[in-house]
Amino acid sequence: MSTQPFKLLLASSSPYRRELLSRLRIPFECASPDIDESQQADETPEQYVDRLALEKAQALRQQYPHHWIIGSDQACVLNGVAVSKPGNRETAIRQLKQASGNKIRFHTGLALFNANTGESWSLVEPFDVCFRQLCSDEIEHYVDIEKPYDCAGSFKAEGLGIALFTALEGRDSNALIGLPLIGLVDLFKQAGIDVLQLAAAQ
Repeated sequence: MSTQPFKLLLASSSPYRRELLSRLRIPFECASPDIDESQQADETPEQYVDRLALEKAQALRQQYPHHWIIGSDQACVLNGVAVSKPGNRETAIRQLKQASGNKIRFHTGLALFNANTGESWSLVEPFDVCFRQLCSDEIEHYVDIEKPYDCAGSFKAEGLGIALFTALEGRDSNALIGLPLIGLVDLFKQAGIDVLQLAAAQ
């Protein structure tokens, strides 16, 4: 590790990612990158989130030239089709009816970028959510209680959304919320950074 003070930036305005990153007990700043998030032709969901995670981190290099920058992006897929944030009640209900009895796979792209050197480390974390068979009343009750309109897949796994599932399959459920911490610690380790040492120094 460098002897320079460790500066960390989360390239996101998401309160969910901010809360997750705070669990590592390392001080950090937040900033929103301004990039084109359009998916390219013939780009798989994995390739898409991998590219965007790094582009988000790199987009803030000029403003934060001495920071380590974390970028993250997420896509979820049901029956081979990307599932977006619903934005409203009607779409959320429709998405959950499609998910009923099925499995949604989340792909979370994660990048760690050293703005000083231009080096980067990245991964794509998969995570599956298996849904129970849901009746219309259950779906409408859930949507009206939690209003998951800003959540891809129309649920909040950290909240009442857990009542919709039969199983969660993957190594890190934090990936569902947008920032797989196990993978992030892996990337720090690849970059020669000891997260526990940093946390202990605070």
